Amino acid sequence: MDARQRLIALLREHALVIGEVVLSGGATASYYVDAKRATLLAEGFAAMGELVARQAGEWGATAIGGTTMGADPVACAALAGGFAGKAFFVRKEVKGHGLSRRIEGPLLDAGDRCVVVEDVVSTGSSTLLAIAALAEAGLQICGVISVLDRLGGGREAIEAAAGAPYVALCTIDDVYPERPGA
Repeated sequence: MDARQRLIALLREHALVIGEVVLSGGATASYYVDAKRATLLAEGFAAMGELVARQAGEWGATAIGGTTMGADPVACAALAGGFAGKAFFVRKEVKGHGLSRRIEGPLLDAGDRCVVVEDVVSTGSSTLLAIAALAEAGLQICGVISVLDRLGGGREAIEAAAGAPYVALCTIDDVYPERPGA
């Protein structure tokens, strides 16, 4: 079984929750994918790291990260999976103490080629926050990766905002093909 197949199997077994839930955008859904339940297991972390590191390498990325919390395990897994660049986290708001940074981690500069990562994308709102913060800082985005895409329209919004390709390691069709309305 390759890394993608392992990741899908782990998401199906550990992360898929059947039942009514309110999504971050406010919509109600009949299922939820709590990706961290699978990706924070050693096997899921390794599979995700391998896949994300490979894709970031293909794009010639030098930095990888996104909005904290969704991006944190993904970026760290990429480092563990062999990505030889920097990891960063984007805060939703600038913190009012310390260095008052919005983008945390090693300093990024104009020459960095950034990959934005997210665990689960529905509409893309969280990913769009990271894209906006990087754009505001004058940083180049060379691609966007999500672990799972719920196929809720996020791809189009993300690609338009990033001006770069978007890749989902898997979609809800892979993890829950028999869902209502599929």
